[in-house]
Amino acid sequence: MIIYVTVINMIGFAMMGIDKSRAKKGEWRIPEKTLFACALLGGSLGTTCGMHVFHHKTKHWYFKYGMPLILVLQVYLINGIIK
Repeated sequence: MIIYVTVINMIGFAMMGIDKSRAKKGEWRIPEKTLFACALLGGSLGTTCGMHVFHHKTKHWYFKYGMPLILVLQVYLINGIIK
């Protein structure tokens, strides 16, 4: 499980960086639903960190508040399962 969470968060972080790079170049972009899917599958920490590191999608309210909300809900869920 730890390996899965680590890998999915690395993927989420990388996807934010790749999408930002492609946006600057005017190239094909990663769909927003794919970024959210990655977060929902456990990569919310990586995508949230990627948003801030790459300054990407921070002006979109649904990313600005949605990604951290997914992260908080996942932490709450994990905390509830562990106890």
